[in-house]
Amino acid sequence: MPGWKHEKACLPPVAGVDEAGRGPLAGPVVAAAVVLPAKGTPRGIDDSKKLAAAERERLYGLITTRGVHGVGIVEPAEIDTLNIYWATMKAMTLAVDALVARLGCDPGHVLVDGNRLPRWSYQATAIVSGDAHSLSIAAASIVAKHVRDGIMRDHALVHPEYHWHSNKGYGCKHHLAALREHGPTPLHRRSFAPVAAAVARITAGRVETPAGAEIGAAPVTNLADESFESHTLALGAGRAADSPYLG
Repeated sequence: MPGWKHEKACLPPVAGVDEAGRGPLAGPVVAAAVVLPAKGTPRGIDDSKKLAAAERERLYGLITTRGVHGVGIVEPAEIDTLNIYWATMKAMTLAVDALVARLGCDPGHVLVDGNRLPRWSYQATAIVSGDAHSLSIAAASIVAKHVRDGIMRDHALVHPEYHWHSNKGYGCKHHLAALREHGPTPLHRRSFAPVAAAVARITAGRVETPAGAEIGAAPVTNLADESFESHTLALGAGRAADSPYLG
């Protein structure tokens, strides 16, 4: 279970940061930053992947009312431009910037889930499997997943054939079958191989694309060959704290 060990070693206020949605074929990548209260921290906070949806929803309400949080959202088109790694770094930056706006000051330290840090000015530490060790990171994982799941459920109302209400954009059997049959929507990540393959089939005239979807495919990116300098990280292009799922 996550605890306070890492937070106690840092200058307060300590923010935890985590993301949701690096792996899906469709939808945004969402990051959250959370500062938990010194007293009255909700019980039951854990890695969001270990929690049932109802428990995540309950904890989301408690975390966002008792603590301070910020959320950053990077949409599929920008994921294709930056690649998913840099899009995730941007979402994390947007999340902390949104947190700072609500907090009224910079965090004393930022604990980030994973082994890499965004290129920002905040004092920060990357913690592998941080959502299993830090309460602040675990809280951020709950906020990020709750927000992203809500976004995908709304998108599923418009595109029910992709089963996003249940798979949240991940490449499960029903989603892949719909992608082959109907082609990609504007919410699909064209730089991801299964989506690029669907675009190639459309170009070859073997499937009809949904209304509003563009045919051109972004190149499938190789993260090992990417550098930060090769992309313009225009923070204004992403979204921070403008979703109906944000408290």
